[in-house]
Amino acid sequence: MIKSEGTLSVGEASRNENRPSPHPTILPIGVYALSGLAADGDRLLAIDTVRGYLVSIDPLTNNTIILNPHHVSDWIGVTGLTLWEDTFWFAKGQEVLSCNRQTLTPATFTRLPYPVTGVAVWESNIYVSCQKSGYIHVFDRNTGELLSKIPQPGVGTETLTMYKGDLWVCDRAEQTVYCLDRTTGTIQFSAITPFSSPTGITFYPPGDEEPTCYVAYADEEPYIRDDPNAKSPYQLTFRDRTFIHPLYIHHNPAAHYTLSNGFLVEMSYVEELLPLEAVTLNNVEWRIALPSDTLRQRVRHFEPIGHEFEIEEKEGQKVAVFKFDRINPHQGGLIGWKAVIEMYGLKYSLAPTDIEDSPTPPTELEQRYLVDDDDLAMDTETMRQAATEAAGTETNVLRKMLKIRNYVYDRLSYGIQPRIDTPDVALARGVGSCGEYVGVLLALSRLNGIACRTIGRYKCPQYPDRRNMPLQPDFNHVWLEFYVPGIGWLPMESNMDDTIERGPYPQRFFMGLAWYHTEIGKGISFEKMKAADKPEHISMGDLAINHIRFRILDELIPGDSNVDLSD
Repeated sequence: MIKSEGTLSVGEASRNENRPSPHPTILPIGVYALSGLAADGDRLLAIDTVRGYLVSIDPLTNNTIILNPHHVSDWIGVTGLTLWEDTFWFAKGQEVLSCNRQTLTPATFTRLPYPVTGVAVWESNIYVSCQKSGYIHVFDRNTGELLSKIPQPGVGTETLTMYKGDLWVCDRAEQTVYCLDRTTGTIQFSAITPFSSPTGITFYPPGDEEPTCYVAYADEEPYIRDDPNAKSPYQLTFRDRTFIHPLYIHHNPAAHYTLSNGFLVEMSYVEELLPLEAVTLNNVEWRIALPSDTLRQRVRHFEPIGHEFEIEEKEGQKVAVFKFDRINPHQGGLIGWKAVIEMYGLKYSLAPTDIEDSPTPPTELEQRYLVDDDDLAMDTETMRQAATEAAGTETNVLRKMLKIRNYVYDRLSYGIQPRIDTPDVALARGVGSCGEYVGVLLALSRLNGIACRTIGRYKCPQYPDRRNMPLQPDFNHVWLEFYVPGIGWLPMESNMDDTIERGPYPQRFFMGLAWYHTEIGKGISFEKMKAADKPEHISMGDLAINHIRFRILDELIPGDSNVDLSD
């Protein structure tokens, strides 16, 4: 289901505000790794690249039929299935093949120098994606002549489909679906998928006025295996996981953003009073920021846990304020909140040319977000030299920010440290946590005149199929936002796209966030505590330990009611 304000209207998402998803996940039986997806009548078609099965799937019952039971060995390794009229098109190794759906006898259409992953057909044109070449190749279906090449929009392996004359690209590494102009390759918009490792895309039912976009996924998941013959029977191992799920899209071309599948999430944040030493505190005020209302996140409800609080607003953000006349030595107790939040995927589609003539940033932003206000070591020679190397002579904000990000990714690898060091130390060490990535990015961006701020705090564990179960994140997490004049604050992940040694790096979270990113206290401190007589050596960590819990309640379709509530 797709909703596009002003230009395109496809799907019931345009008529219902944030309603639950009507389509469950499709779980085909007896398959291991789906690659490529097509639609035919009331069935979905896919390839299991591991077993070589060409399967027909009933979306309502998950009933799975193998269509090529006598030819499975010939189809092992096949990817990128598409159906045009009565002909299947697909890829295997470096070849593009086709076959009549009745005979299932493949014939080679063309061969590329590198492996092919996706094929799509529109009238007389064949579109072929090839990650290693970096292009989508366009061939004449009748002559086999190469007509043109379109740059791949992402860096991963890509599968393709056509819908109403547009070329749709599904990139596995980017965790993103792109809608391209089939002639120029211009990205019209893109959307982040709710699951990782997407491997196929189609629109179902075919020919319907408002079809649903379906995406196939294939990956491995860890699980605990019970081996009764082993001395230690519980063993960590992995198993194949593949399924098909609808992708819901709400596109706003005027504001350059796209929302995708959302989830209704309950989050609890609680501090358990558990002091490490006997201490008496008087006139205590404990402040914990509440989840923010943003472009992709909406708070439906919040309530106190353990102790009542007052709500205050600071710079447009809500803060829960807990007050105590006294906290006695070794006093127990719980203080915190529970919130019910709508959280959606968000992706901006902005090109550097869109902001060439953008206005200068407001003075108040420069005064606040271009300074060293968080021990960023911006006055050190290390950071000043790095800032010059990172941005070079680039002046466009988007290109400059991307260059800085890639510079940091080239020089840092992710690793948890016992403490967060200053950016100059982290950069010299070459290893950093998400907080240290943010520190380096903030320092280099601000030194290059880009207003930046820290945001985040936690990510909901990425198990949207585990509904109404308590889920606990292992770590907190931070990322940043940078300011583009004329547009506003845009998100950028700290380290999540640093996935390929020396690049090329995905851009899924450059100007984008997945549904599971929880935004809390944008632009303000997450938690503070003050007391009339608090000893200087006592911190919040000495007084309490935190408990964070998520529950995923339902899946939501982004609709017309989403408005820009961001500051």
